Amino acid sequence: MQIVLMVEGQEGVTWEEWIALASAAEDAGLHGLFRSDHYTMIQGTPGGALDAWATISGLAAVTKTLRLGTLVSPMTFRHPSNLARVVASADHISGGRVELGIGTGWYELEHTQNGFPFPKMKTRFDMLIEQVEVIVKSWTEDSFDHQGDYYTLINQSALPHPVQDPHPPIIIGGAAGPRSLALGAKYAAEYNSFLFNSTEEVAARRTALNDACQAIGRDPASLAMSVMGVCALGENEADTIQRTQNAIGRMGQMAASEEAQAAIKASQGIGTIDQLAERFATYGAAGVDRIYLQLIDRTDLEAVALMGKLASALR
Repeated sequence: MQIVLMVEGQEGVTWEEWIALASAAEDAGLHGLFRSDHYTMIQGTPGGALDAWATISGLAAVTKTLRLGTLVSPMTFRHPSNLARVVASADHISGGRVELGIGTGWYELEHTQNGFPFPKMKTRFDMLIEQVEVIVKSWTEDSFDHQGDYYTLINQSALPHPVQDPHPPIIIGGAAGPRSLALGAKYAAEYNSFLFNSTEEVAARRTALNDACQAIGRDPASLAMSVMGVCALGENEADTIQRTQNAIGRMGQMAASEEAQAAIKASQGIGTIDQLAERFATYGAAGVDRIYLQLIDRTDLEAVALMGKLASALR
């Protein structure tokens, strides 16, 4: 099972901190470092947010082994021709180590603040389907035309193509609804859900993914499944409790209520190395291939090292 460090980039993470996180993740032997793609803090107050793909391109030049990507990039932020070239450029810089997580976007406030259109959900999903099609064509075809409901490209030639063959992996996420399952089965290398779900729920989603693949003649084994959630990992019980409290403290308004704090403490990503190794093994048995551990305290590089120990325990 692959363990990936996940960081919310809109929470004021500086470039120096990104360098430190990437270095710690590589030293720990983690499979990758992924980040959110937001421009506004989720609490609603504008905060420091280096651009996701600019950050990934920078990290691509100073790392050697980490997979790098977004979880996820809202399709509302960028035209598909722009996003295809940005990701292809990062793929060249990294030597073929980037992945594109892409979704509809959900945070209306940041769209309003930044002047991004925010149509209704059905329209956003229709646009997402078309955008993924344009991106894949840009990565794999030397020249093409595209006439859709939202995008028109005439004699497009987006060269050079990415390093990875056939193209950088695409990650689609969701709650296993029929439209996201169908899109994932058609285009994705990975389908992502939340770590908060029980192993029974995860197993049911794995079955639904398998069915979606079989419906179009795809081998279900070729579509990986992942989960992502808040992590507070400790050497022992006392260490875990302290890191959990630190995470709650840094989450501010998001963890202000007792109900929110209880939900965080109940996260499947809270525990000691031995506890999480045992718990995550059950997720693996349910069909999970990769787990993204969301580090709330980005200055806690010791926690990254512990994630490396967890990854070793799961091998």
